[in-house]
Amino acid sequence: MKINSKTLLLMSLAGVFSFTSCKKEEKDMAEVTKEAIPGIVLENMDTTVSPKEDFYNYVNGSWMKNTKIPDDRTSWGGFGVLRKKTDKDVLDILAKAKESGTYDASTDQAKAIYIFDSKLDTVTRDSLGIKPLQPALDAIAGIKNLNDLQTVLATNTTVSAPFLGFSVFPNLSNSDINAGYISTGGLGLPDRDFYLEQDSKSKEIRSQYVDFIIKMLQYVGDNEESATKQAETILALETRLAKPRLDKVESRDARNFNNPRTIAELQEMVPSLDWKKMIADIGVKKEVDTVIVMQLKYMEELEKVFSDTNIEDLKTLMKWSTLNSAAGQLSTDIEKTNWDFYSKTLRGAVKQRPAKERALAVVNGTVGEALGQLYVDAMFPPEAKAKAELMIANVIDAYKMRIKALDWMSEETKKQAIKKLDNFTVKIGYPDKWEDYSNLEVTPDNSYYENMTAVSKWSLEKNLSELGEPVDKTKWGMSPQTVNAYFNPLANEIVFPAAILQPPFYNYTADEAVNYGGIGAVIGHEISHAFDDSGARFDADGNLKNWWTEEDLKAFTERGNALAKQYDNIEVLDSVFVNGKFTLGENIGDLGGVLGAYDGLQKFYAENGRPENIDGFTPEQRFFMSWATVWRTLVRDEALRNQIKTDAHSPGKVRAIQPLLNVDAFYDAFDIKEGDPMYLAPEERVRIW
Repeated sequence: MKINSKTLLLMSLAGVFSFTSCKKEEKDMAEVTKEAIPGIVLENMDTTVSPKEDFYNYVNGSWMKNTKIPDDRTSWGGFGVLRKKTDKDVLDILAKAKESGTYDASTDQAKAIYIFDSKLDTVTRDSLGIKPLQPALDAIAGIKNLNDLQTVLATNTTVSAPFLGFSVFPNLSNSDINAGYISTGGLGLPDRDFYLEQDSKSKEIRSQYVDFIIKMLQYVGDNEESATKQAETILALETRLAKPRLDKVESRDARNFNNPRTIAELQEMVPSLDWKKMIADIGVKKEVDTVIVMQLKYMEELEKVFSDTNIEDLKTLMKWSTLNSAAGQLSTDIEKTNWDFYSKTLRGAVKQRPAKERALAVVNGTVGEALGQLYVDAMFPPEAKAKAELMIANVIDAYKMRIKALDWMSEETKKQAIKKLDNFTVKIGYPDKWEDYSNLEVTPDNSYYENMTAVSKWSLEKNLSELGEPVDKTKWGMSPQTVNAYFNPLANEIVFPAAILQPPFYNYTADEAVNYGGIGAVIGHEISHAFDDSGARFDADGNLKNWWTEEDLKAFTERGNALAKQYDNIEVLDSVFVNGKFTLGENIGDLGGVLGAYDGLQKFYAENGRPENIDGFTPEQRFFMSWATVWRTLVRDEALRNQIKTDAHSPGKVRAIQPLLNVDAFYDAFDIKEGDPMYLAPEERVRIW
């Protein structure tokens, strides 16, 4: 059974933060890498626009007019540019590693090369067609009853689990120990709302999804009539399994997932399965007394599905889930059909990304740290890490001062909040201990499907071996070459991979105001996730435990609700609005991030002296302009619509502007007064951290 880890990752509330960089897009990337960027790139601005009227276009107007979204992207901005540059760097490093011939088959780097090459070997993939998947399809076809279904799900790692998943993760109530979790199964559409909403666009997508299923099933030998009937069954069953799930707002509250149940209680909840046998068959070698059942209502409906659904229909859903999850590992025509629906139809992409970039994405997602070691050696200077450490310390200190000055929080709660800051683990650049892939059996003779099956088996065995063991808090959730950052509430840690600490987004030789408005605000954002409406439910040790007084929590919730209402009123497409509750954690992160970074910058100036204006802009103006350049974004309508439904982050333009409207210093920097379009009355500004 392939573990369904998606829900667990969402549950972890790790505020994964995507961002964009600040630079002139037209410049050659190598040139930008070498030069010190003194301040804002003036060519990207539109100074015919007043910052008091439209700050976003004042800072980014020329860039917006002169830039186009590449055909192989659904959105484009500094983040996309930096991601593409990083991919190029890593591809160059990978090519040199292959040419050197110094990595024998036992090394992690060789395994990365084997996975990369097998993905690119389209001749073999096309010659094999559906053949690699046939054993899994045969196993599903041989199912006669629920006992057989359970055995196939538990013992066959090539069969996907559309009904449930089992995984090992830190215990929400005791984050030092790993616990077993029962999660929901996977769905073919990205979110439950795609199945349930009745607007014309959602209905259209469901119809297109059925057409996609019909086409895919014909690859495995079904005729159109049979495939059509099966597609209707699949949609009906997935809709039934989507409805009882927590919605996207409920899923942001980790308390909704923290449902420990004994195996006896689980057996009573879903008696159609033999849970002791199933857990043992999955490969758990320890006696399991208790598991955490993530979604109780879902499990109730799952039992009804098992009880009243024809076994052939359950097999049909299993077949579809297995085919769909393996589509990218099979022939190029199957991969392309899969891409046509998920990237072209749902997100508006015009063409696929280059084959090498797609192959690299697979390596990064499976054995990323094997390449990460090479990337760090080539691309991450010690000076960058040292300066980032100082900036992080400044922003954390600034956050402490902000907490101490709060007028709505009691001293008792302030002490707990500061304790949480004092207990932070800060990870910068790369792990101190690299992932060990020695037990991963990938070879140059394997097909791509076989190599990915080996990855799934290795990942499952490694994950299950951690059950009941102490949590390894040295582990990273991202490889060093990932252009991103995150807060992990279960470890009370903030993590900044090396790739985010690279020019042009961050340049350790550049103007401090620009750096603090960029990477400094990213740092502040991740710190703020410890105190957003989700992260604030975890204590200084990473446990799901209330540390608030009742009165303080009420005041915090009221402020969060006020911020959510601001975002609820933002229309990004015709009749498509930001969901303020769904995006609240990220929006609190943005607001707190800007404020913390701004105060951190002032602390830096107090200790090191205040610089002169650059290009006529004060340091404070450069700070806010840098933030706005970070979030400049072009996005296709389909991708934007999909983002609103599935992504807890607000769209880029919204992130560039809305937090600033709640920051008094922004008004002072640009002399924004009542009557100006960018003005928000002081009593309407939300003040949290």
